Amino acid sequence: MPDLILASSSTARQNILRQAGVDFKVEVSHVDEDSIKTAMIAEGATATMGAESLGEFKARKVANSNPDALVIGADQTLSISDIWFDKPVDMDHARAHLKSLSGKTHFLHTSVSVVRGDQVLWHHNETCKMTMRDLNDDFISDYLDQEGEAALTSVGAYRLEGLGAQLFSKIEGDFFTILGLPLLPLLEFLRNNQLLRR
Repeated sequence: MPDLILASSSTARQNILRQAGVDFKVEVSHVDEDSIKTAMIAEGATATMGAESLGEFKARKVANSNPDALVIGADQTLSISDIWFDKPVDMDHARAHLKSLSGKTHFLHTSVSVVRGDQVLWHHNETCKMTMRDLNDDFISDYLDQEGEAALTSVGAYRLEGLGAQLFSKIEGDFFTILGLPLLPLLEFLRNNQLLRR
């Protein structure tokens, strides 16, 4: 059975796979995400295309040095009115992101790819619709004080598995996908390829 490698530094993605009982290794791809996103936006790519390309690029980079392994690459983009959001770089940016998203509906586009050698064996895209409550300045300040640096680890400055759940009035989509990994389709792929018990 080939090694299974997750090409991601995301603790959320690692925890999702670990808690599902998947045996895997982690190897971070260290790709320049900002340059890739900038180029794709300039080319008119959609946010879904961005998530798919980034996830696949990460997997391919790790697969180059592990040609016999199955490498999982995943990424996520957030869009509202055709504007892409990145992870906030500091608390001021996190505050600005939350103010921009407050009272509005945005979309999380998540993609996962599995690569072996130079071949993409499988990929899956999902989009979740997220409606945020109207957030006042005091609430945002209190939220960011409690979240601290963790608010900078996720696009949109929220983690739905924690205090981020309090930001929303409505969510349409799969919980695992919102956290950054469409788990159920991935597990089905792994089972169908004898990498998990049926």
